[in-house]
Amino acid sequence: METRVAVMSILVEESEGRPSESVKQLNGLLHEFGQYIIGRMGIPYRQKQVNIISIAMDAPQNVISALSGKIGRLPGVTVKTTYTK
Repeated sequence: METRVAVMSILVEESEGRPSESVKQLNGLLHEFGQYIIGRMGIPYRQKQVNIISIAMDAPQNVISALSGKIGRLPGVTVKTTYTK
């Protein structure tokens, strides 16, 4: 099956300075799709109570879309995905 390279930009808003329940669910999803992840970078931006995460993937289009959709349904989490042509 043909794969594409993609980068997911994920923003996770913290509540009251503590990571939300969504962080646990997000980490579970990233573990579940780990075979497709090339690399991951996370930056805690404490001043704005936001965690910024970038995920580089090489996967079939439907796998990338499935992960993006699941992440996007988590409360307090925003995701945008950019693909190669």
